[in-house]
Amino acid sequence: MGLSTAAGLTYDGPRFEAIFGDFIEKYRFQDMYPGGFYPFGSFEERWAYWSRYIWCNRYVRAPGTAYDNLLSLVRDKDHFVLTTNVDHQFQLAGFDGRRLFYTQGDYGLLQCSVPCHRQTYDNERLVRDVIEAQGYVIAADGALTLLEGARPAMSVPSELVPRCPVCGRPMAMNLRSDDTFVEDEGWHAAVARYQDFRRRHQRGRVLSSPLRRRRGWYACRCRPSDSCAVPYA
Repeated sequence: MGLSTAAGLTYDGPRFEAIFGDFIEKYRFQDMYPGGFYPFGSFEERWAYWSRYIWCNRYVRAPGTAYDNLLSLVRDKDHFVLTTNVDHQFQLAGFDGRRLFYTQGDYGLLQCSVPCHRQTYDNERLVRDVIEAQGYVIAADGALTLLEGARPAMSVPSELVPRCPVCGRPMAMNLRSDDTFVEDEGWHAAVARYQDFRRRHQRGRVLSSPLRRRRGWYACRCRPSDSCAVPYA
């Protein structure tokens, strides 16, 4: 999360308070993370929380320039990014998805919570519907607004709670939190691309520079020119 935090995707403070004020008032959450693990009393309330969490961190581009600055350093070099980030900010900044391996999942994907099969599903349309069902209006830039004087609903209609199309069980986020994490075809394709990158450069000089921050780690590799020193994320 370090690079995303540097780019302005903070999980506490004014940004958190503006989006989750009602949940803060009810549950006294200090930042976004506790709500992601909180045992809400219903799936309807859980998805009211998670839809906001996903939207503001996955479908809205970070306001800062950290990702843009990094891209400007590696754009013209053969590079590959390994990241535990799950917020898609590399792609939103313009990084080539074929040069990325986000090992821990993606806020933009759902999976069966069991899981009964090894497939993931895009969630943007669902998340939009769930957000709007709480009374929010989604602006062109992704910002969430309410009608003057309105308060957002803290639960959503039962028919919007995502369920597995195969077994009917509740869907879960495709995030590596336990042994139910689904490594789908896209995940394995990214592994293969990274292994190919390593094979192509196994006899050359490769700069590998991990960047460690408070909540995660990020690593990127590239084949530099003689004078290149590229910080990776």
